[in-house]
Amino acid sequence: MSEYFVDEMSRLLDEEKQMTHKALSMRVDAKIDDTKFFNKLAKLPAEFDPRQIDWAYGPVIQSGGKYDLKLTATSDNGNLQPGIIIAGFGIRYKTYSSIISRTYLVDPSKSQEANYAFLLNIHETVMKDIRDGTVVKDLFNKAIGLVRAKKPELESHFVKNIGAGIGIELRDANMILNSKNNKVLKSGMTLAITVGLTDVEESESKDKRKAVYSMVITDTVRVGENGPHIFTKDAGIDMDSVSFYFGDEEEPQKPVKEKKEVKSNAIANRNVTRTKLRAERPTQVNEGAEARRREHQKELAAKKTKEGLDRFAGTTGDDNGVTQKKFKRFESYKRDNQLPTKVKDLIVYVDHKASTVIVPIMGRPVPFHINTIKNASKSDEGEYAYLRINFLSPGQGVGRKDDQPFEDLSAHFLRNLTLRSKDNDRLAQVAQDITELRKNALRREQEKKEMEDVVEQDKLIEIRNRRPVKLPDVYLRPPLDGKRVPGEVEIHQNGLRYMSPFRNEHVDVLFSNVKHLFFQPCAHELIVLIHVHLKTPIMIGKRKTRDVQFYREATEMQFDETGNRRRKHRYGDEEEFEAEQEERRRRAALDREFKAFAEKIADAGKDEGVDVDIPFREIGFNGVPNRSNVLIQPTTDALVQLTEPPFLVITLNEIEIAHLERVQFGLKNFDLVFVFKDFHRPPVHVNTIPVESLEGVKDWLDSVDIAFTEGPLNLNWTTIMKTVVSDPYGFFADGGWSFLAAESDSEGGGSEDEESAFELSESELAAADESSEDDSEFDDDASAEESEEFSADEESGDDWDELERKAKKKDREGGSDDEERGQKRKR
Repeated sequence: MSEYFVDEMSRLLDEEKQMTHKALSMRVDAKIDDTKFFNKLAKLPAEFDPRQIDWAYGPVIQSGGKYDLKLTATSDNGNLQPGIIIAGFGIRYKTYSSIISRTYLVDPSKSQEANYAFLLNIHETVMKDIRDGTVVKDLFNKAIGLVRAKKPELESHFVKNIGAGIGIELRDANMILNSKNNKVLKSGMTLAITVGLTDVEESESKDKRKAVYSMVITDTVRVGENGPHIFTKDAGIDMDSVSFYFGDEEEPQKPVKEKKEVKSNAIANRNVTRTKLRAERPTQVNEGAEARRREHQKELAAKKTKEGLDRFAGTTGDDNGVTQKKFKRFESYKRDNQLPTKVKDLIVYVDHKASTVIVPIMGRPVPFHINTIKNASKSDEGEYAYLRINFLSPGQGVGRKDDQPFEDLSAHFLRNLTLRSKDNDRLAQVAQDITELRKNALRREQEKKEMEDVVEQDKLIEIRNRRPVKLPDVYLRPPLDGKRVPGEVEIHQNGLRYMSPFRNEHVDVLFSNVKHLFFQPCAHELIVLIHVHLKTPIMIGKRKTRDVQFYREATEMQFDETGNRRRKHRYGDEEEFEAEQEERRRRAALDREFKAFAEKIADAGKDEGVDVDIPFREIGFNGVPNRSNVLIQPTTDALVQLTEPPFLVITLNEIEIAHLERVQFGLKNFDLVFVFKDFHRPPVHVNTIPVESLEGVKDWLDSVDIAFTEGPLNLNWTTIMKTVVSDPYGFFADGGWSFLAAESDSEGGGSEDEESAFELSESELAAADESSEDDSEFDDDASAEESEEFSADEESGDDWDELERKAKKKDREGGSDDEERGQKRKR
């Protein structure tokens, strides 16, 4: 139903091809003998035997106003028509039966949508009560009671029973689910649950043939101790899965209040149909949708302000003890006998082992720890050389990171020492040693700071009684040191292990440390991958990383097209077509293999909450999160870019607010800034997003309940976050993030000279541009040549009349080349 019929039906409707119900049902019928079709289905077990399959009944397809919910008759010769389409069929495998039926809505009316939504409500109500100990008649009475309570006009159209027992028999006559059956459901029973409406009149239709329609949903379920196990749930029944819209008709918008329930699942369901019917809708802004989105954003903004006030009530910011600096104490030696013997000579001595500089003062050796020294410099004056040692002391650098706090207000601090000597080379060596020691100390401190959040993982518990599930021939990112060779990933009891073929190296990832698990197929990509985003970083070789990726290339890079193989007699398009077909088959096989392995990882780590998330390419957008322009794709729980390192993984529930920068008429792109709930975490920027993606980005942000604002300027987020952190309660009391919306509202008003306190100045923007150019990895000769050609084209942009006028002016003035260059600069 989900892997073939939906695609085939939607393709026929989309291409407006005429086909009878019977012809389409024969196509579905033929799939039962297609072994390749069953082999590509990832969820089937390895021991599955397609030769044991047979039709229990059907397939039956109905549309165009003629419906029979018994679905026992074969499909008629009428053509498949838009409107209400019902499909149902039953499969028998090793003598046991299962059945399914679905209703598809093509360009439905409002009343049809409302009735189908009501049918879904009845279906959900029935499913909730299918458990061990439920009396059958209570099940039916609950369904019919719901009809009588909410839509009594549909009672006469509701089915006379809601299914029957199923097994070796397709329909157990002794287990009909109706109001007269007093039998009790037992765990292990299998039922075919059917809810439907027959011959409902359509008041909105002008076509008399379509004035009557029916709807049905049938699922095969097993009764459990606490609820049902639905065997046929993969063929979705929700409105997004069964609704199709043609041409210029707009898909009905859902009320804002439903968005909280739908959240990001609406995105996941949006691509279920995999058809152009949804993609070809007009892209212009729907005014009603825009108004609802604006109203929803006002609600989210008010909610954020209230949450901020509740969260920071009674706090006074980081200045009150949260990140208050403390005076650091360092100890060079604990006892006098630990001093080096050379101090007896009363010379300046650099003790590398103790990270200390010993200076003779008043005839006594005085040690200074290197962490108290700011720098050292040597200068010459006459026959003497001077060594100046500067120390760190409070109040020295206002606003500087290395500024020391006052611990004792009565304490005295040494700012600097100057020593004089005639031994020039000796002082030069001392100054060099102190500088080197200071560098090493800073490097060690930096490494220690970087490693603070690296937590030593528990030991991986290996599977001993059987061979672990493996995924062979995969590469690791970030790679282990050494040659780039493929290894294999194994699933063990409490985590994953990547085994390298060299020196028995391995990388362990525990399920308890997995924050997100992503599978990205190789459609439109060169690789297929499984990506693990971790809660706390781990060490891979000498690298600290929070992202571990297992991937395989989807193309045969080493395939020789020219020699070492016998050429076939066919040339041209036919051979190229075969190669493309083979490429598609290989990619599909890779996707199935990696997806199945990712699902096995999720099954093994389900106790730790590990679940597979797949990016939605259809609603992705291009942007620059680091240096290169990449496709950024939303998933159910995150926003990711997994193709090129450095990777981008932003967890949606950690986002406080999003701000769209440079949104103004005439610009071809805009920037997106994510501010996190942890205000000490720097905001993430995604730059240079094409303006064509603006509405899509807004819709996505709104659908996942992320408050967003927009403005025409780039803001100085370092200053903004310092303001927020210094007094978060005061920030929210003054309106919180509403100042971002206020700036966007006042875009047209105000003078051009006025600048926001948080706006980036032109010099800061220029400095940022220069730094990004300096850091670029792609600054090669080719790009330099391109920039020269571009500038040349710009200079040669004048027409002939203008050039002739300039030449005459030059002849009259007799200006030199220097003057001409000056005039060009002025122009």
